[in-house]
Amino acid sequence: MSGNSASSDNSKDRAVSRRRLLGTAGAAGATGLVLGAAGGATGYAMTRDEAPTALTAVGSTEVMFHGKHQPGITTPLQARGHLIAFDLAPSAGRKQAAALMRRWSAVAQRLMAGEPTGGAADGPGHDTGVALDAGPSSLTVTFGFGATFFERTGLVAHRPPGLDPLPPFSSDHLDAGRSNGDLWVQIGADDALVAFHALRAVQKEAASTATVRWQMNGFNRTPGATAKPMTARNLMGQIDGTGNPKPTDGDFDKRVFVPGGQDAAYDWLAGGSYAVVRRIRMLLDDWEKLPVERQERVIGRRKADGAPLSGGTETTAMDLDKAGPDGKLLIPDNAHARISSPERNSGAAMLRRPFSYHDGISSDGTPDAGLLFICWQADPLRGFVPVQRKLDRGDALSPFLRHESSGLFAVPGGASDGEYVGQRLLES
Repeated sequence: MSGNSASSDNSKDRAVSRRRLLGTAGAAGATGLVLGAAGGATGYAMTRDEAPTALTAVGSTEVMFHGKHQPGITTPLQARGHLIAFDLAPSAGRKQAAALMRRWSAVAQRLMAGEPTGGAADGPGHDTGVALDAGPSSLTVTFGFGATFFERTGLVAHRPPGLDPLPPFSSDHLDAGRSNGDLWVQIGADDALVAFHALRAVQKEAASTATVRWQMNGFNRTPGATAKPMTARNLMGQIDGTGNPKPTDGDFDKRVFVPGGQDAAYDWLAGGSYAVVRRIRMLLDDWEKLPVERQERVIGRRKADGAPLSGGTETTAMDLDKAGPDGKLLIPDNAHARISSPERNSGAAMLRRPFSYHDGISSDGTPDAGLLFICWQADPLRGFVPVQRKLDRGDALSPFLRHESSGLFAVPGGASDGEYVGQRLLES
């Protein structure tokens, strides 16, 4: 359900002489990350009449806004996240949407560099000061378009087939008010205040152009909290994301990013991806009643270290045919890891990059907690859909999950220097 991802192509080193990092907080979790030195970050990390304050490794990490792909896709998992969907206002069309994407891109670029948003002290772009004494903290802001966006902006001819509606699944208990949307924004950072600061800036810049449809807040383990970088655990306590495709795989780009040179109507999506977003509630009270051995058979992996029940370590390939002394398969037929594996889905794979969430206690007294599942793929009909169909037909984990909201968004490629996200679509 979740995944670890590798270092972003959008990140780059800054000179150590500009960093002057003090302390080692978060250094272990920063392995594979880029320690941005941030002339901008250092300037932002001070109050009036004070000298610049050097940042720790976690605070100084900067992800680049410009690049072939948008940030927040291959960026390593961040500690805090916000997902927010907007609907365009009734009076807003293509012109207003383009102006909004221009504003959002400008704000995202500044905040990801650890700089204040700017603007007049009492104007819409006024910086709130929430993150004044922090650096970039691996902040990423990612933008996507829902199917209805193309109707609202008169761009139906440019709506790609990958945005066709997802089929229904038996585990769906979807709340329409918390699903889909014209526009989608993913925010991630390794500091909660930095993430919230970006959230408020995005909301303010929407102004009268778009209104919030839904918002969800999530978290992951903080970088540096473990002795060495490791695959994340979900709220069920399982190491989750071992089988994620890696950028070093020869077919990674083919699986995750939309290629160029296809139908000219969809050229704006080249270098982009599709995000499937699902709020998946975990029935934790029921799950935690199971003994560990039973939980492991439901998943198909050991809870302690994520190794497959067929033996080895976390990264050992599963032996799906291996049986125990009793002749039974070590990884059961209905184990989640077996059913979702590419070997059982004609090679279908997706890059899973989620956040956990906890929204308190429900009216029935059970935790309202689970996974903000986000997966990335070049084509959801070849990534998410076939795998979810298989899981829907007999996954041992399904009785402990409830899919409560769903969204599908086309995420444009990254913006070049001087360009805003989505410009190739909105100015086509």
